[in-house]
Formats: sequence, C-alpha cells, structure tokens
Amino acid sequence: MSLQFEAERALGAFQYSARLAAENELVVLFGHSGAGKSLTLQFISGLMRPGRGRIALAGETVFDSARGVNLPPQRRRTGYVVQELALFEHLSVAENVAFGMPKHAGRGRVRDLLALLDLSGFEGRRPRTLSGGQRQRVALARALAREAPVLLLDEPFSALDDTLRHGMRRELLRLRNDLGLTILFVTHDLREAHFLADRVAVFDGGQILQDGVREEVFRRPASRRVAELTGVANILDGRVAGFDADGPVVEVNGIALRCAASAAPLRHGQAVAIAIRAERVVLRRGPDGHPRPNQFAAVTAEQFAFGSTHTLRLRPAGAGPAVEVELAARPYDVLQGASRRDWVVELPPADLHVMPAD
Repeated sequence: MSLQFEAERALGAFQYSARLAAENELVVLFGHSGAGKSLTLQFISGLMRPGRGRIALAGETVFDSARGVNLPPQRRRTGYVVQELALFEHLSVAENVAFGMPKHAGRGRVRDLLALLDLSGFEGRRPRTLSGGQRQRVALARALAREAPVLLLDEPFSALDDTLRHGMRRELLRLRNDLGLTILFVTHDLREAHFLADRVAVFDGGQILQDGVREEVFRRPASRRVAELTGVANILDGRVAGFDADGPVVEVNGIALRCAASAAPLRHGQAVAIAIRAERVVLRRGPDGHPRPNQFAAVTAEQFAFGSTHTLRLRPAGAGPAVEVELAARPYDVLQGASRRDWVVELPPADLHVMPAD
C-alpha cells in the first residue's frame, strides 16, 4: 500500500518541512531526538495538523490544505504504536486488540491476530500480567486490527532489553513480509535502522536531509551532516589533487587517496570531505608484497571492546589520516589485535565517498 506525504508547519522557532513517499516497504525515520521524526507520524495519523501540505494513504487523500481536506484519525487507515504503548490496563488482551476494530470484523479477527503474534491463550489476561515482549505484541495486534495498510511505529521497542528487542525486530520483518504492509518506523538506534530498513529518511531540524535505500544512505551520505548523524566514524578533510579513470584523487594529510566516482561535480583544488565507515577499513599486519592503493602505516592509539566487535583508533606513523576501524571478534583474534601495535591500513577506493565540504 502507498503513502504520499508532504507537510510544512512552524512550531515556534522550529520549522518543519518534509516530503516522503513509501509503498510496501519499511522506511526508517532516523535522527536525533527533536528532529521531527515523531511529528511526521502525528501528521500522518491525524493527531496533529500540518500548516500546509497533502497526505494520501492507499490512494485516498486524508489531508490537503489547498482543498480543505482533513480527515479525523479514526477515518485514516493507519495503525499507530507509540513508545509508551498506551494499552488499556482495565481491559483484557482480547478487548485491547478489539478496541477500534472495524464494526464488520468479528471475533475471529482477534483470534487470528493473536495467533499471528504468538499470543493464543492470552485472550483473558490483563496487560499488567504480561512480559515486555508480550505487551509489545499486543500493541502491534491492536494496531493491525484496524486493517490498516500503513503502520506507524514510534520507537516501539526502546524499553525492551536487547534479547526481546532483537526478537521483536524479527517479528516485525515477518509481519511486513506476510501482510504486505507499508511501515514507517521511528528510531535513533543505528543498529535498529541497519536491521530493519528497506529505506532510510535522515531527519535533522525538521528537514529530511537524505532519503534513500539503506546501503546508499549509510555508505554514501549526501553531506557531512548526514555522515555524522548516521555514525560514520571516519570523515577526512582534504583537497582534490586530480582525477584518474575511476574517480577523484584527494590529498589527505600528505597522502593521495584514490576515491570512488562522485555524483557531485568536483574541481581541482576543491576542499572536500571523505567518508568511510569503520567496518570498511582494511587492516593488514604488514606489507604482503602486493602493492594496493591507499595504504599507509599506522599504530594503535586506543582500542575498545563491544561484545562481538572491537574498535581500534589508529594514528598514522607518517603521512596519512587518523582512522577508526571496527573488527568482528574472529578477525580481531586472527590479526592478534590485542597485542599488535603496528599496522598497514588500506582504504579501498570503492568505499571512499567524496562529499563537497560544507
């Protein structure tokens, strides 16, 4: 099902202006708190009214400032799950799911949804007797009970522990595939965005800075600000020194780095920034006799362990930039990361994304 969204509104000094489209996909609205992500869901659901714009759900216009259309929330085909869940504690699980269900739907619809979300047998329970994951599934079932083609999820898993959160993310992907839903999912959790998104819309200051498929946004940010917001650890300042057959050559701290072709027009001598994610940096224990582009010597300055991954911060032994590298546990052990200090760093040209300097 499709969503067409265009809205503007001034809220004091905060200026919101965004345009978004989605169809049968999971779109993550990503950004820091107060960037406008939750406001987008409130506009779509009808809980808040934009100053100007147009919103269409499954081909039906639900808001159009030019035509004076503004359908109330109960007439919009959306299911909405907020962070606090807002379950009715005095009602049973079945009654919570049935709340707001279309009149033509029968009790079988409740049973089907509870079975779909592995809640069969919980019909008579009160929400306060359920685990966190079970409460989340009840909230999802209630949202789906409206037979809504568009599901709006506002950080629904943030209160869960890691194990439950991972399970609910898998559950959500299953529902998207089984039911053919269009889902807008608000989060500021980078790993959650990686796990869930078909597409990512990066919000900042009430604007969408970049909207695209997940890998495009994370590996080829549209600007330095997008790179910062999406957790790119290595943003290197340099100047265009020339061009080869594959793309620009950029001088960074005394070394010439061959980079991937840039969609933005570049000129010789232009100030630019290069983005490369920490997990795309290649580490070698020493020269292997096979010359490769963008190699330089570096030494370990700091390192940190994060469960199954390790982060190394390296400083150049001569020419070259300081970089951060992320390694999975097995490669870290094979490379003897705990005891080794000297490295050869390789920055693959295909992973070096050049952006005009801000």
